[in-house]
Amino acid sequence: MPFRHVTGHRPVLDLLARAVSRGSVPPTFIFAGPEGVGKRRTAIALAQAVNCEQPETFAGNAESGTDACGRCAACKRIARGVHADVLLVEPGDSGSIKIDQVRDAIDRAAYRPFEGRRRLVIIDGADALVGEAQNALLKTLEEPPPSSIFVLLTARPDLLLPTVRSRGHQLRFGALAESDVAAVLIKEHGFGEPDARAAAATSDGSVGRALEEHSEEAVEARDAATRVLQAVAASSDPRRRLEGAKALAGSGDREEVWRRLLALSSLLRDMSVLASRADEHVLANADLAPQLKPLVRAFDASRAVRAFSAVDRALAAIDRNASPKIVADWLALQL
Repeated sequence: MPFRHVTGHRPVLDLLARAVSRGSVPPTFIFAGPEGVGKRRTAIALAQAVNCEQPETFAGNAESGTDACGRCAACKRIARGVHADVLLVEPGDSGSIKIDQVRDAIDRAAYRPFEGRRRLVIIDGADALVGEAQNALLKTLEEPPPSSIFVLLTARPDLLLPTVRSRGHQLRFGALAESDVAAVLIKEHGFGEPDARAAAATSDGSVGRALEEHSEEAVEARDAATRVLQAVAASSDPRRRLEGAKALAGSGDREEVWRRLLALSSLLRDMSVLASRADEHVLANADLAPQLKPLVRAFDASRAVRAFSAVDRALAAIDRNASPKIVADWLALQL
């Protein structure tokens, strides 16, 4: 998984590739961002880049950097997780990372690399480090071994001790575009295009979340959101709108309503794209364009803005444990 094969996060990849090219990779990184957006893939790509036997050029926005070939013996061993100098530490069955795991990694990192140029210790889910483990790690981060690089991956950097955070260069990973999530699902996980776009629409920009969601549930969420938009576009009668709200509320399950709200937000964005006559290739739900185009006339620019705002407020209400049915009814009257 060289840098060029990582989806999204181009500024982060540019920075890392330039650092590898200059031989100025810091001893400690903190990759912070949502779950399932590519932090672990980027850490593996970094491990390959610093140990590749036949490095290639990574074309950056400002200047080129160094990327792994992805084909040499070192790259293949790192990708399979069997390279002696790439150590992965992650939560055990208890959901936490214990001090013994950290001590073992620290002991191994103290020695010179066995078969590569640099040793990488990747701690996935670093916020799961227990207090003792963080304190043990801190001593090493203060005086890191010269040939080792520590990469801490976390969706909750605030759970790390301030002293640990201060020892690492923090790189922020944002959510992926829905089109990028769909592309990964199609290319790497065998999704059909409709299922991939449906899952991406309710993924919050996370491939991991899209994979966790059952594809049938994602498709149902998009279908329900489409029916809601069709109902509110067809009539201003409150009674008919409340009938449309039933499609949004579904069975009343909170997670189900959350998925349908995210799908609704995605469809509204696509309608704005269609209204602006932009290239349809940028649509997150391109396969639904025939159903969305007739609705564009009912949603002018001001109404679209109000609709976006209303969906955001509905998501916030669901997050605060408001009644899903009440939220669905309220939203149907606001759209």
